[in-house]
Amino acid sequence: MTARRVPPAQLAPQLRDAITRLNRRVRQARPVGDLTVTQLSALTSLVLAGALTPRELADVERVQPPTMTKIVAKLEERGLVGRTPHPTDGRQVILSATEGGRAVLDQFERARNEWLASRLAELPETDRETLQRAAEILQQLARA
Repeated sequence: MTARRVPPAQLAPQLRDAITRLNRRVRQARPVGDLTVTQLSALTSLVLAGALTPRELADVERVQPPTMTKIVAKLEERGLVGRTPHPTDGRQVILSATEGGRAVLDQFERARNEWLASRLAELPETDRETLQRAAEILQQLARA
């Protein structure tokens, strides 16, 4: 079967919709737990960044500081995030993921990867090869 040519303006919304829907579905695949998507996102940002002030974390997550205060409080309550004094500004603190936070994040990542791997295993080899190439192209787009 020959692929039909689709103009970029027509492909863009199709691709964006497919990525959004798949991302939403993958995010739903998670181990038993009561972390919200917002809490999980904040924890992920801390693991990736290493450590951030509450303001920096709010900026990264694109939420208002009072909202981030509530999110961080819940994560601290569960022992997933810790605070240390800011090295140069006594009014600030530095937030970082604890070992427990990293372990929880690893569980979520494993559950998501297992869900997606099982869906991919159901596809024909040619579709998996196409998706491999698409993943490479999407990585290039994301870096551009």
